[in-house]
Amino acid sequence: MTHQNEGHYAAKHPPGTALDPKICEALEKKQANGKITCAAAHSVADDLGLSPAEIGVALDLLEIRIHRCQLGLYGYSPEKKIVKPAGDVSPALKDAIEQAMAGDRISCLSCWRVAKNLNIGKMDVSAACECLNIKISPCQLGAFR
Repeated sequence: MTHQNEGHYAAKHPPGTALDPKICEALEKKQANGKITCAAAHSVADDLGLSPAEIGVALDLLEIRIHRCQLGLYGYSPEKKIVKPAGDVSPALKDAIEQAMAGDRISCLSCWRVAKNLNIGKMDVSAACECLNIKISPCQLGAFR
């Protein structure tokens, strides 16, 4: 979502998109000052047995901002993005990233899978992507739509 649309997240969805009260209640408990961490949003998805995308729609409709992306891509202060390009990328990591790509990018979910499969941190994968100039998109929660 562009900076000019900040705070108008519900506009990403068709008018009349319904909110499940159970999801609203869970998100309201986890948010603070109109923000929720990426990790907390994923926790709500797990707790309710829903996809992160479903939680993302609810967050948009509630105008709750996601911060502290687990890949370090957005939601940090003051620099917004905290991930830095890796100094070097192992051949195994580079190969795993390239195999997981769709076109010229890799999804957030694929980054998480690469991290799990290689037993490394999620930010290690995003740092490798930064080094390799590979864009990470889409976000599991629907940021960047």
